[in-house]
Amino acid sequence: MSGGVDSAVAAARAVEAGHDVTGVHLALARNPQTYRSGARGCCTLEDSRDARRAADVIGIPFYVWDMADRFHEDVVDDFVAEYAAGRTPNPCLRCNEKIKFAAVLDRAVALGFDAVVTGHHARLGPDGLLRRSVDLGKDQSYVLAVLRRDQLDRSIFPLGDSTKAQVRAEAAERGLAVADKPDSHDICFIADGDTRKFLADRLGETPGDIVDAQTGAVLGTHQGAYAYTVGQRRGLALQTPAPDGRPRYVLSITPVTNTVTVGPAAALDVSDVAGDRPVWTGGPEPAGPIECEVQLRAHGDAVPATVTLANGRLHAELHRPARGIAAGQAVVAYRPDPAGDVVLGSATISS
Repeated sequence: MSGGVDSAVAAARAVEAGHDVTGVHLALARNPQTYRSGARGCCTLEDSRDARRAADVIGIPFYVWDMADRFHEDVVDDFVAEYAAGRTPNPCLRCNEKIKFAAVLDRAVALGFDAVVTGHHARLGPDGLLRRSVDLGKDQSYVLAVLRRDQLDRSIFPLGDSTKAQVRAEAAERGLAVADKPDSHDICFIADGDTRKFLADRLGETPGDIVDAQTGAVLGTHQGAYAYTVGQRRGLALQTPAPDGRPRYVLSITPVTNTVTVGPAAALDVSDVAGDRPVWTGGPEPAGPIECEVQLRAHGDAVPATVTLANGRLHAELHRPARGIAAGQAVVAYRPDPAGDVVLGSATISS
């Protein structure tokens, strides 16, 4: 129970479904004062108090589990290391993979519980297949696609058949004080939202060049390549405008040379994506190419693609180019379905 409206309603629905439910809030911050609070919060002391009050209203036992060290090692340190390597990680995906459905699930099973119930907006039907939520604007199947089959078998997502508006209305009817609590945003462990400063404090300033992809000319300098992401347009402070007067975008980041390469928007087009550490849960692993759709970032559109799995890698040939695709994000394969797009599998984009 995060302290938000979704997990509170999920817990209440689990009780009504006849389950013996215990509420658990995760203490993830070594110093809670450094995490976000208020409307942009997640994982704060304020959130733990909201979660406890919700558990009291629902009438279930409530505990706080300290996962701060594990979270720092598996999510925060990973976040910093990925940026240092020139990639753009998704910390929410990593938290699901390493904390909520690994560390928490392992402890729960050891204590005799059968499953972990969360407020994620996704569906997991009797067939065991992970599907998109009916509320496509809130769908979180993308950040759950990293889960293995054995983890999904011990997961329950009660909200997948409801819109966010319906969840809030139900919370109000149940007398839950979090009914109107704003959703959390951005990265919970960066208190002021300044990712560049957060990384600079941990990685230090490492000046380097910003170069033109077409000519190789040095157009400017930076204080740390980790401060840039593929597709970025603002904040480049280039000394020389493009000959055609059009904006330039970050095309790639090369940690070995500490170089940020920029170029025109058209150069962001990607037609082929490769991913490492594939997880395939939508059925048997395909023996050959399959036609499906892929989503390449958390709030991106699905793109038709031909996907193959071979030699421990997932390869997606896109049927139309996509832009702003960054290594470190996830490529998630979906099978379109009238009953809700089915998650087939995922991998971490490497190239």
